[in-house]
Amino acid sequence: MKRGLLVGLGIVGLLVVVVLLVFGSYISARNQMVTKDEAVKAAWSQVDIVLQRRADLVPNLVATVKGFAKHEETVFGDIANARAGLLNARDPQAKIAANGQLDSAFGRLLALSENYPELKSNQNFLALQDQLEGSENRIAVERKRYNDTLQDYNTFIRQFPNSIWASIGGFKQNDAYFKASEGSREAPKVNFQ
Repeated sequence: MKRGLLVGLGIVGLLVVVVLLVFGSYISARNQMVTKDEAVKAAWSQVDIVLQRRADLVPNLVATVKGFAKHEETVFGDIANARAGLLNARDPQAKIAANGQLDSAFGRLLALSENYPELKSNQNFLALQDQLEGSENRIAVERKRYNDTLQDYNTFIRQFPNSIWASIGGFKQNDAYFKASEGSREAPKVNFQ
């Protein structure tokens, strides 16, 4: 009878150890998922900040170009609509889509300078163009950081046994990556005159 009791206690003890190990694995994985999810949010916040900085440059750049290119209302309307779309977007997917539209509209705006030589030599335009270039560089850096952080999060929650813990904890894969816009796949046309 003592032997049966010892075997029973041994089985119960083994079950307790297994439950503690499984529970410890869940807690550890959950804490890492929370940390990685927060890192994704922080990286997105940085992207959002640099997108906002660029959007804030738009009115000044448009006003400068308007002084020289009064007949280009379509381009100005496209810029205004794209900027409004970016400022009104509430989630990463919507902001990424709106950013693509703003990129395209910016391309058309900057192409206008080719038609207006006096605009290309205007100090305000050149200064704004430099600020815009700096913003674009910051955006590129923050996009990369965001995509890397998002990839790390997605990889972690898809690995076994983390995938099990992620589904129990309600963590889902996030596919809101920044991708190259369709217009960026074409080489820019350079005209040295």
